[in-house]
Amino acid sequence: MKQLPRILTIAGSDSGGGAGIQADLKTITALQCYGLSVITALTAQNTLGVEGIHAPPASFVATQLKTVLTDIDVAAAKTGMLFSASIMKAVSPFLREAAFPVVVDPVCVSQSGHKLLEDDAVEAMREFVFPHAALLTPNIPEAELFTGMTIRTPEEIAEAARRLLEQGPKAVLIKGGHGMDSVASTDWFARPGHKPLPFMQRRVDTNNNHGTGCTLSAAIATYAGQGLEMSQAVREAQRYLNLCLRDEIHVGNGSGPPNHLAPVLKEGQRWPVLQELSTAMERLAGLPGVERVIPKQGLNMALSMPFSRGFEDVATLDAPVCRSAGGRVFALGRSEYGIENDEAAVLLSVRKVREDVRCCLSLRPGEDVLSALAAMDVVLARFDRADAPATPQRACDAALEWGAYHALSNHKAVDRVSGLADGGAYGLGGRVCLWAAAPGILVKMVEKLIGLLK
Repeated sequence: MKQLPRILTIAGSDSGGGAGIQADLKTITALQCYGLSVITALTAQNTLGVEGIHAPPASFVATQLKTVLTDIDVAAAKTGMLFSASIMKAVSPFLREAAFPVVVDPVCVSQSGHKLLEDDAVEAMREFVFPHAALLTPNIPEAELFTGMTIRTPEEIAEAARRLLEQGPKAVLIKGGHGMDSVASTDWFARPGHKPLPFMQRRVDTNNNHGTGCTLSAAIATYAGQGLEMSQAVREAQRYLNLCLRDEIHVGNGSGPPNHLAPVLKEGQRWPVLQELSTAMERLAGLPGVERVIPKQGLNMALSMPFSRGFEDVATLDAPVCRSAGGRVFALGRSEYGIENDEAAVLLSVRKVREDVRCCLSLRPGEDVLSALAAMDVVLARFDRADAPATPQRACDAALEWGAYHALSNHKAVDRVSGLADGGAYGLGGRVCLWAAAPGILVKMVEKLIGLLK
């Protein structure tokens, strides 16, 4: 019988579904665990704001918690909106006796600015909840509230983390989404006796950020319940939330939620991407005259899944399309994920700058190819292999991988660049890499190129 880790959330209900218990259970399920819940408050809210809060008696919250824990083995838990001092006092003995990690999200104010704590609950949070936290996850306004200081600089982050750790938690994550960065969003992870570590993710420009704190803390608890060490659980949770924000959905007329199902929907694209790549490569291999552009290492294409993280999310052929000495074309490869070849490496580098690019292929070099591409108004970036830093030997060409990112990120017209010209080096042939938003675009580009070469 399959056993899923059981993850418990102790939090308020969000009738709009974007935060609280609803966000937590969606997150836990999307990350392949079994979600349990203890509800501390009912809220009447939507994407525009909170209209009302109704909290059950603290004794009933305690009854929910006792009932769950006496029957079900919990691997990890999180707390969210605890609302009142009486509820915090009621759950404290259970948190103290917990044999599993507890992630505490000290929810104070909703995304729309509505208070989610009673006035006397701040000190109760410090006394009854913080000492039992394996990890405390305040955002910057919350960290300011619980430390009594203003936080604007990394030095103030370090001091705030020190003050928070003195209040009992084993570790603190100060979330930087409200603060100091622009391109990157930095969360600061701190343990007693250590300087805070910056954990960075690319900032996502979206209005659909209601429930991000709930989602992150639920994801951290879930990964911790799966056995990850806390700092690694934080990193994986960051990646999950970042994906949920990038693959945004629109709900209501205000601040919507992250797309908690993003990884599930992404996985659903694995087979269609393989089919899309196979179809494109069959078309390429069947083009009259394609042998004229096949490079020495063979013709291959890399195609990315949405929101790819690495080679495991990029499909290529396990054997490239090759040309015999007599000009015959052989296409024997199968579409697979996880192959560390040059096309996949270049594609991943390019996608760090332009996420609209989904596919990349390599063509043979030569002045005739470059002239034909210029006649097609194809803009190519260039790089000098002599400038590439020394790297450990890899299955793919590390200099080419570096060059793709370096040349594109420093180009004056990034959005117009459709490829990379690589002059090669001694003992290493050059190539032209082309990229586009869809494989069909690359097939048409190659077909037109062949026509100009005749």
